[in-house]
Amino acid sequence: MKGITTFLWFDGQAEEAARYYASVFPNSSVGAATRYGEAGAKASGQPKGSVMTIPFTLDGKPFVALNGGPIFKFNESVSFVVNCDTQAEIDQYWDKLAAGGQEAKCGWLKDKFGLSWQVVPSFMGELMQDAGKAAKVMEAVLTMKKLDIAALRKAAA
Repeated sequence: MKGITTFLWFDGQAEEAARYYASVFPNSSVGAATRYGEAGAKASGQPKGSVMTIPFTLDGKPFVALNGGPIFKFNESVSFVVNCDTQAEIDQYWDKLAAGGQEAKCGWLKDKFGLSWQVVPSFMGELMQDAGKAAKVMEAVLTMKKLDIAALRKAAA
């Protein structure tokens, strides 16, 4: 396969995460898992026969979830942005991704696996590039957890 594929490291939750994320986004699917054989299990400390990797697509983009163990954890230095056209989309993605996770300020959240997401209006970049609107919009964003399109448009006006 050519191109770039994002690998996400999990501690025994790769298959659960892949299926969960595929249920959240349209145009998504989960492929066949590869499993740890004897040598891989011994080297990784993972149980023989357990899921090693599982490919999945989210809205047509390729990912692979890897059960690598407890060595590495997600942090906010890497996040995924979900660009939404309507408040209903923001509400839908926010509610699904925040379930069992942790809401943060400015449209950020951590899902139940610890992965960081930003759920934002698709026009956010345009507002932030307009020098006359950016400061007022940012002021509004700083007061929110889940972003409110109507409030952002009001701040920009």
